[in-house]
Amino acid sequence: MQPQAGQGFPFTLTDSEWRTRLTPEQYAVLRGHATERPGSCALNHEKRPGRFSCAGCGQVLFVSNTKFESGTGWPSFNDPVEGALATTVDRSHGMLRTEVHCSRCGGHLGHVFEDGPPPTYLRYCINGVAMNFTPAE
Repeated sequence: MQPQAGQGFPFTLTDSEWRTRLTPEQYAVLRGHATERPGSCALNHEKRPGRFSCAGCGQVLFVSNTKFESGTGWPSFNDPVEGALATTVDRSHGMLRTEVHCSRCGGHLGHVFEDGPPPTYLRYCINGVAMNFTPAE
């Protein structure tokens, strides 16, 4: 289900505005729940201190010290910025997963799994194209 303008997210745009704001790949992931090819995003290899924010609305989602190498081909984090994410049940592809999306604009980011490192033991597996990175100053 694609979030629509007026569905309770603080940041909303029309479909036309989203298409203008985002690249076709960003639109497919954030608004259409697509998944980028594993290993295709440079953010998977980003190691500098900084912040990862939603490519749709700019909300900060993760900070670099929560990122880890999961070997999956997508940027992985074990702890989001408080209040930055919301979750829904995803029953697509014959699986039961927990989808994560931006709490501000509703954009699809990826999924969370319970196989991450301590202390949370969570792995937020996030599409890199759904985020922007800002290095720390």
